[in-house]
Amino acid sequence: MSTNLNPVNKPPGLQADWMIRPSLIPGCPPGLEYLTQLDRIKVEQLVSLTEVFTGWDTNNKYVLRNANNQQFLYVFEESKGCMRICCGSQRSFKFHVVDNMNQEVMQISRDFKCCAGCCWCAGCCDGCAYEVKVEAPPGNIIGSIRQKGSLWKDNLDILDENGNTILKIEGPCCIWDGACFPCDNEFRLLTSDGISQIGKLTKEYAGFIKELVSLADQFTISFPMDLSVKAKGTLIGALLLIDFMNFEDHEDDSSSS
Repeated sequence: MSTNLNPVNKPPGLQADWMIRPSLIPGCPPGLEYLTQLDRIKVEQLVSLTEVFTGWDTNNKYVLRNANNQQFLYVFEESKGCMRICCGSQRSFKFHVVDNMNQEVMQISRDFKCCAGCCWCAGCCDGCAYEVKVEAPPGNIIGSIRQKGSLWKDNLDILDENGNTILKIEGPCCIWDGACFPCDNEFRLLTSDGISQIGKLTKEYAGFIKELVSLADQFTISFPMDLSVKAKGTLIGALLLIDFMNFEDHEDDSSSS
């Protein structure tokens, strides 16, 4: 596997207190060494002024921080404007994940499926199931996420590079989002048999005023420290999928109201 990382063009003006990058670790995808030291990731979505004032859907951007609020990765979307306008949260996307040296260390992508998103038939029809692919470095698949069938809540399988289920994610029965719903939305991270909870992915309630005036979502991912780096990287992709499945349309409604 090549360890050469490609520089990419990220939006300017993103100054941050960056986490010190650990030394290279044998067997670890280059650039993801940060994840070996973490059992919790704070994810903040960045919203452009264009989206705030016009309601036009722009490419999504996220900052990933450790528990000390030190940034270690930056994530930005590549998608076509017509796809964002016409397909909204169901659009295809490609997310570039870069480090503090502007090197692309991971790529997260989803193809467009016109019928995807129906939780009732996702388990029996590939065309109805959301699927996300995670590569680190780009070109080398480390895992994927696939939506499973359910009557009323999100169910996702976390797969390794060989397509084997290694973890499961189970969402809440109801999603409560917005200023008037003062609660977090918790998605349980389960073992591959779906029995034991080992972590969670949380959409955090930011407070009444901030929820009322801001479109920027805040999330937290928690997992065992000894979870493999590839699995941790794939969970970042799972969080982006959860955001698109449950919270992107709410942002669009808020910005246009």
